[in-house]
Amino acid sequence: MSEGLTVSTGTKEEKYQELMPQLEAVISCETDVIANMANVASMLHETFGFWWTGFYRVVDGMLVLGPFQGPLACTRIRKGKGVCGTAWKKGETVIVPDVEQFPGHIACSSESRSEIVVPVFGNEAVAAVLDIDSRELSTFDDVDKKYLEKLVRLLHV
Repeated sequence: MSEGLTVSTGTKEEKYQELMPQLEAVISCETDVIANMANVASMLHETFGFWWTGFYRVVDGMLVLGPFQGPLACTRIRKGKGVCGTAWKKGETVIVPDVEQFPGHIACSSESRSEIVVPVFGNEAVAAVLDIDSRELSTFDDVDKKYLEKLVRLLHV
């Protein structure tokens, strides 16, 4: 994408509405899921300025760190552990307004304050999760859930 990322400074929903066609264009031009995950993480991170944006892939019964943007991250997470493992186990998006209030939260960074984790399905099972952390409390809501769930359905895992 040589033109670069172009998203206005509007509302969160307006940013997603502008970003989605750009994400679709990038994903549609590439068949490698790792490359697509890398670009998706980068584009979301750049657009919204999140603290940490990335993927964990299901590999040999564990979530294993995949492409991401942000500081050092945990490399392996067990099913049902932390926010990522919980989203994987439940097969549904988990929004955490305050990670300190989430039982069993895995603190990869003490700077993370709120989080959203969206499962990525492949062959009718969770194949990965999209994990996004913010340095602010209550960053994520139903707008994020709506667009991020739509986005991960574009990934062919």
